[in-house]
Amino acid sequence: MFDTSVAIFILLGVFAIMMCCKLPITFALASSSILAAIYMKIPLMSIIQQMAKSINNFSLMAIPFFILAGEIMSAGGISRRMLQAANACVGHLRGGLAHVNVLGSMLFGHLSGSAVADVSSLGCIEIPMMVDAGYDKDFSVATTVASSCQGVLIPPSHNMIIYSLAAGGVSVGALFMAGLIPGIMCGISLMIVCGIISVKRKYPKGERMSWKQRGKVLLDAAFALFTAVIILVGVTAGWFTATESAAIAAVYAFIIAMFVYKELKWKMIPGILINVVKTLATVFSLIAAAGAFGWLLAYLQVPSIITKGLLAITQNRIILLLLINLILLVLGCVMDMAPLIVIVTPILVPVVQAFGMNPVQFGVVLIFNLAVGLCTPPVGSALFVGCSVGKIRIEETVKAMLPMYLAMIVCLLLVTFVPQLSLGLPSLLGYKL
Repeated sequence: MFDTSVAIFILLGVFAIMMCCKLPITFALASSSILAAIYMKIPLMSIIQQMAKSINNFSLMAIPFFILAGEIMSAGGISRRMLQAANACVGHLRGGLAHVNVLGSMLFGHLSGSAVADVSSLGCIEIPMMVDAGYDKDFSVATTVASSCQGVLIPPSHNMIIYSLAAGGVSVGALFMAGLIPGIMCGISLMIVCGIISVKRKYPKGERMSWKQRGKVLLDAAFALFTAVIILVGVTAGWFTATESAAIAAVYAFIIAMFVYKELKWKMIPGILINVVKTLATVFSLIAAAGAFGWLLAYLQVPSIITKGLLAITQNRIILLLLINLILLVLGCVMDMAPLIVIVTPILVPVVQAFGMNPVQFGVVLIFNLAVGLCTPPVGSALFVGCSVGKIRIEETVKAMLPMYLAMIVCLLLVTFVPQLSLGLPSLLGYKL
């Protein structure tokens, strides 16, 4: 026999110590799991089996295809055409390039499903373009970083797939549809903030295009934009699964970039595949290690202990949900999204279900919280990449982002306390919630 309290302390304490020592999170999760298993005299083969079980899932096949599609779109000129389409729509407004930045991220970010990919690909175009037009550099970088995070919510998002698995098989299609309105709402709120700041600082208006010019730009981008139509309509109509839609999106993006736009060259393929493999190695190793960690958490009944602890603090639903949001925001500031989803989902889903929150709605709330974490210090990966691309200090960017943080948190609270914002569309489309 073993002392449960000691086992929990070893599992969580070793993990916390290793994180403080800045060890890679995959090693921190795996090492703490192994040490806890040794103390509990659980065969280490069981830990290996849990790691393998975590990644032996057909739904995870969607992740490499979505990542591949994003890399192809970035290298093949598809993302640039989406940016031009956004410019045709809103570029003539006061602070037009800021609006283009947000809308461009809305169009590209949801297809790549990655805030970092959004910042690194579009940021190289958007930030210099805004600075050259007279926008302050801190505002330019802040807009790029903040707008990239909405792509994590707008479908398709591979993080939603990870949540679906961690939550015990929540419908991926329902999660995709549930994230659509909150993602768009976040984008609109950022555009409002950018508009107010642009008027205050007297940033320039973009040149208004004629309807003929707009039509030409939108026609050129039509093939790129049709990628989203394929995915959303196909999954919603039940023509194919999320995994099949990812594969179709990758093939479609390849055909358009290679044979229609002709910007993707055969010599670029090895580099694209290497980037995909690097990203996949990171994501899948995290999922595997977090799977073993999560299995031990369940074995030690940590979710039940935390549920009882939170319920002992308060029985007030509003206070509890605010507390959970605060916990997730803090965790998002110090950990990456994928491992957090796998770790906290089995812990917090029973808590929110006890208060009547649907797991689909909580999935959106969870992803939204962690999306904000992507652009907050000290471990906001999108923030670091944006500052690197813009060649600016993090402190300057964070200061410029303060009103944007406020807008995102207001949207987050609305999604938390107004279920129909996330559940309305899936219900309308016939998903069982």
